[in-house]
Amino acid sequence: MRRTSLLALTSVAIALGTAPLLADGHTKASATAPDPVSVSLAPDELLAPYYAKLRQSVVLPTAGEGPALDATQTLTRIAFGSCNHQSGVQTMWQQVINADPQLFMMVGDNVYGDSGWDADAGLESLRSAYTIQAAHPEWQALRAAVPMLATWDDHDFGLNDAGGSFPMRRWAETMFEEFWGSSDAVRSRPGIYDSVMVGPEGKRVQIITLDTRFFRSNMDRYPWTRQRRPLGWYKPNEDPSTTVLGAEQWAWLEAELAKPADLRIIASSIQMITEAHDYESWENFPHERERLFETLNARNSGGLVLISGDRHSGGIYEYLDNEMFYEMTSSALNMNWDRDTEENSAREPDDKRISPFFSYANFGQIDIDWDAKAVTMTLKGDDSRVLTKHTYSW
Repeated sequence: MRRTSLLALTSVAIALGTAPLLADGHTKASATAPDPVSVSLAPDELLAPYYAKLRQSVVLPTAGEGPALDATQTLTRIAFGSCNHQSGVQTMWQQVINADPQLFMMVGDNVYGDSGWDADAGLESLRSAYTIQAAHPEWQALRAAVPMLATWDDHDFGLNDAGGSFPMRRWAETMFEEFWGSSDAVRSRPGIYDSVMVGPEGKRVQIITLDTRFFRSNMDRYPWTRQRRPLGWYKPNEDPSTTVLGAEQWAWLEAELAKPADLRIIASSIQMITEAHDYESWENFPHERERLFETLNARNSGGLVLISGDRHSGGIYEYLDNEMFYEMTSSALNMNWDRDTEENSAREPDDKRISPFFSYANFGQIDIDWDAKAVTMTLKGDDSRVLTKHTYSW
């Protein structure tokens, strides 16, 4: 099927009357041609028939066969990472294998599918990125050795900094679910958020992967200036009607956190604790960030670890909100800047960051000591050296 632009598809849908309902009251059976600007359907809904046909004509790539996560085992080590370009070096996967985790989590920008995207509705560059990634022998070795869970960020959602208004989000979702072999529960609902429970009673770990893309409202930008802002261009959106997770995912999260668990790991593609920059983070929507911490405080018992990616640098953060929250950001697997650590840390001063800010290639490791009821968060470099670590008890 030839590549089709969003503009062309929208025009055809209007011209042929395939849009079921229009804002001025016309339906597809109406003989009166509607004004194109009156279409009330979202672009992704207009594109649905095209994607249904496209799904029948293309083969979507998969991550390859891998072991299933054993829900009965006692978890003691989990690894995670973010920001992996499909055309970059793939040497980090052997370092992850060497760490011998029972689970590896990809927390976003798992490929850079918007590299070279020319606005085609079929997201051919994203499909190509998945295909390239799946073919790497180093990746295949990791996939075959370690169970994996994943969520996405903007570059594997389809467009830099995109959110719920991205017209191709449903096709991006289809590709994500096919590549990662998503569960029936994930495939049955919009978005790719998920939760799994692992371990026996008394050593039960709940792992929640949030979707910070599919439902997210548009962000507010600072006014344009000729001089580029040093730490981002987004200002907090104070509108209480805006959202990061969307109503359905919020209700789902509250229900998941009401389940009993001894330790919970919450994965967000974007950072949760920091307020030190104006790139993407939960601070773009302060009311949603406050709701997140209130919801976490209200959980049904258990320790808590927050993990994130996105920043092309890694570090450990703490934040007191009724209880002390800890977050480890791991980024990037191969899209790192390699700045001097002292310079990188000084560039972004942060009273909530309790470690230096490392721009070397890295992955995160979480070790659980059940006897001590303690978690050790370790950031490791591309030669498995320890960059920083922090232990806390719950």
